[in-house]
Amino acid sequence: MAQQHLDPTDPPATAVMAVTGEALGAYLSARATEFLRALRLHRETGAAAGAHESADAARALRRAARRISGSLHTFRPFLDTDWSEEMRPELAWLSGTLAMEHAYEARLERLLLALHRLSGSSPFPGQSGERTGPATGTPERGNLTVGAAKAGALLERQLTLARTRAHSTALQALGSSRFHAVADKVALLASEVPLAPAAAATDPRPQAAAAEERLLAAIAALPLVTAGLPYNAEALIHGLSPDPSPHPQDGPWHQVRLLLRLHRYAREVLDGPGAPVDVPLLTAGQALNRHRDASEAAAAAAQAARTPRIAPATAYALGVLHADQRHEVEAARYTFQQSWQQEAVGAP
Repeated sequence: MAQQHLDPTDPPATAVMAVTGEALGAYLSARATEFLRALRLHRETGAAAGAHESADAARALRRAARRISGSLHTFRPFLDTDWSEEMRPELAWLSGTLAMEHAYEARLERLLLALHRLSGSSPFPGQSGERTGPATGTPERGNLTVGAAKAGALLERQLTLARTRAHSTALQALGSSRFHAVADKVALLASEVPLAPAAAATDPRPQAAAAEERLLAAIAALPLVTAGLPYNAEALIHGLSPDPSPHPQDGPWHQVRLLLRLHRYAREVLDGPGAPVDVPLLTAGQALNRHRDASEAAAAAAQAARTPRIAPATAYALGVLHADQRHEVEAARYTFQQSWQQEAVGAP
């Protein structure tokens, strides 16, 4: 019987027996190593001309910081309390600060491409481009084309300014004493994880299950019937109103996105390196990312439409663009529902 327990051909039982706080320690140490590797790459490429490499390094920094922060949140009882409570908000600050520049850049690209698709004009202001058909083929297409170029130019000015400010903020953050303090703690984490005394002999699966239960409760509360409609007219009414606050319907979906991310990170801790990718779970997360992107792009179009003294044709183009992005929001919700149903069917 003892030889059967040691038999390497029986990995499932061995894997179940091995899930303790040590798995969390190994996971955090690996993510800390990724953080330090990305930081070194960012410093090496920051002074060079390779903007693409620098952006990849910043993305890797955010990825590692999110996973460390999320794991500290889910598995709080397994870690030194004071250290964890001090570290988690600092990692969230860093990840959020580094994400803004990329977010503005991606938002501008999304909106300009949408304008190109809707009007048949060039995807970038100031370029003639090829048209997919006569711009005046219908009155609607003709009216949109009149204001699309100016709408694109307005969006480019506003979002490029926001991106430049976000870039400066990120550079200041990476050179601050606050960041250096975070990097020093992550460097220590790579070699020594401050686990609680009983963590090495404790099963982390109850904490992972609690994270999944919070996700399931949030999904159950989603307005799935409303989201199933082809288009929600209330979204357009709210988006172009004088109220600049985020659309109230989007909040629960953004919360599900965050909880799904925590659930996915908890699964990574339990499954260990080399585990197969859960495709429905990954697809569901990607759908919620698209939902967030489209929601924020719609808000940016609505904000631009509130610019004083713009031409009616420009405002019209921005209104059509806003409606288009709200359609994208609904499409992302539908994709999430389909992916999550597959995930639920495949769950043990």
